[in-house]
Amino acid sequence: MNILIIEDEARIARRLQRMTAEFFGNRSVRITICDSLQKGLDQITTQLPDLLLLDLNLNGDNGFEVLEQMVASSFHTVIVSANTDKAITAFAYGVLDFVPKPFDRERFFQALNRFISPAIKSDDGMKYLAVKKSGQIRLVSIAEIIYIKGAGIYTELHLKNGKQELHDKSLELLQQLLPERFERIHKSYLVNLQEAEKILINPGSRYGLQIKTGEILPIGRSKYKELKNKVI
Repeated sequence: MNILIIEDEARIARRLQRMTAEFFGNRSVRITICDSLQKGLDQITTQLPDLLLLDLNLNGDNGFEVLEQMVASSFHTVIVSANTDKAITAFAYGVLDFVPKPFDRERFFQALNRFISPAIKSDDGMKYLAVKKSGQIRLVSIAEIIYIKGAGIYTELHLKNGKQELHDKSLELLQQLLPERFERIHKSYLVNLQEAEKILINPGSRYGLQIKTGEILPIGRSKYKELKNKVI
């Protein structure tokens, strides 16, 4: 696992490195520290991290430049910053968590627990996912997403307007970001249950979920019992 810290204050960077190493214990983790915006961007270009720990004020440079360029990428980002007024904007871009400075061990570990456990949801009220299209980043409203389908190294966001958008994050990573109403019904499908109509039982113990568009999506056998209590 590769973790990148972009933090210009050496003392805080070392503390983040020490606490991250403590959290992961004996797991194989490579932690890299960059003390400037450009070094951080160069490092990401060289090797994508699994997790980015990002400060927003980097010797006068704006950490949002990293966020705006990279938030739609395949890794998670946790902001560690004193700029708490930027939290809402950061969550709008789909960061995993925002840890305000000064921070303690418990709060930082809470963010790392969100990273390793899809079951832990945030109450940040995230309303958008950032997607890359034609070299640009734009925000897609979560309210417009009906379901998400795994598509090789990408995922497909299926929207109410009938369009699809490709996203670089996996179903597992998106499940960590999205609200509770998004349910993993199959290894390849993550569905907004507000768009569900009914469960269909087909011959051979095969199950399907009919959504409001009329489409029928497959339900994994292991998901059926849990799902039938959530779909009315």
